[in-house]
Amino acid sequence: MTPHNEAKKEDIASVVLMPGDPKRAKYIAENYLTDYKLVNEVRGMYAFTGYYKNKRITVMASGMGIPSMGIYSYELFKFYDVDTIIRIGSIGALDESLKLYDIILADESYSESSYARVQNGTEGNVMASTKEVNDVIKKTAEELNIPVHEGRVCSSDAFYRENPDIDFINHDMQCLGTEMEAFALFHNAHVCGKKASCIATVSDHIRTGEELPSEEREKSFSVMMQLALESALKL
Repeated sequence: MTPHNEAKKEDIASVVLMPGDPKRAKYIAENYLTDYKLVNEVRGMYAFTGYYKNKRITVMASGMGIPSMGIYSYELFKFYDVDTIIRIGSIGALDESLKLYDIILADESYSESSYARVQNGTEGNVMASTKEVNDVIKKTAEELNIPVHEGRVCSSDAFYRENPDIDFINHDMQCLGTEMEAFALFHNAHVCGKKASCIATVSDHIRTGEELPSEEREKSFSVMMQLALESALKL
């Protein structure tokens, strides 16, 4: 157990799906898992472990932002013997070709964050996901006929950016959209010798101003959830 997770080591599966929102973790457990149990509720950051088909899976919330993801993913990798974490979350689209509900698979995350440098001295502002896991997700998406946009995302420290620099982030840094957690997850996977990926559903479009209400973000990302769960069966 850690100061942030009351689960015993054996309570956590080797594959973890990680939404940001604790309510989304609860929704996934209640609607997709069988024989599940609540294994953590410290700070309201729910974790549930159960079965999807014949695969034991944990669904645990990460909270919002790089620091929160940094804590929970590091502890899962380091102290709970987790092998793979797939972030399943929402993303604000930047690329003009993207629409609400489109799914992005992150192959890299760009960030202005100092997280990697502070955590272990790693320099650079781009972190890669695990190709092996992304390949499984892409193959699963093909089998399920789910369109996926693979590319770089931006992990921002600031949600309310008064100087958003969206053209720089989108065109110069080639980011499809912006979210707040993938950079820390990918870094921690590299540090711990583990695997990580990020699947995100477009919940709003920064250029057009379109957005989904919070209830929709919590419950309506069923295609992304199916893709993550079916991919987890192969990991």
